[in-house]
Amino acid sequence: MKRLALAATLAVFGLAAAAPALAALKPGDKAPDFTAPAALAGKDFEFKLSKALKKGPVVLYFFPAAYTSGCTAEAHEFAEATPEFEKLGATVIGVTGGNVDRIKDFSKEHCRDKFAVAAANPALIKSYDVKLPLKDNMSNRTSYVIAPDGKILLTYSDLNFQGHVTKTMEAVKAYKGKK
Repeated sequence: MKRLALAATLAVFGLAAAAPALAALKPGDKAPDFTAPAALAGKDFEFKLSKALKKGPVVLYFFPAAYTSGCTAEAHEFAEATPEFEKLGATVIGVTGGNVDRIKDFSKEHCRDKFAVAAANPALIKSYDVKLPLKDNMSNRTSYVIAPDGKILLTYSDLNFQGHVTKTMEAVKAYKGKK
């Protein structure tokens, strides 16, 4: 009975683990440029994708909401990997539509001052086709690696946070010609 209730709850919130979310943007597509309010190390700033791409590839990862267990664990993993991404010339940016009023604190506490977190509005979530089912203002868990020319190199969608850092790191290394 409890299993059935859990399955029903997961289905209502679009969190069925058996079927990862599928993002519409595919490798080779042009990533939509955007500007969004963001925070790094607890300090507010405006993130602009086209500006970040001038420095090198961008690892753009969408997550449902700050301060949830999976999103916090994923932020910790990206924080640990950020120095390696930086050595490869890549910028990491987390993007969420959930708890956007707390991204300043989240960037400091859970991103460990290593990478920025941006607040996504429904238009940004729609442009990347990462809407969490039944939650217009929240994104699913999708990671993109975007080349400096704005072309998507990798799209990886899975509500399980594990694997996002590994997949994005592999894509950045492949782009840079390093194994």
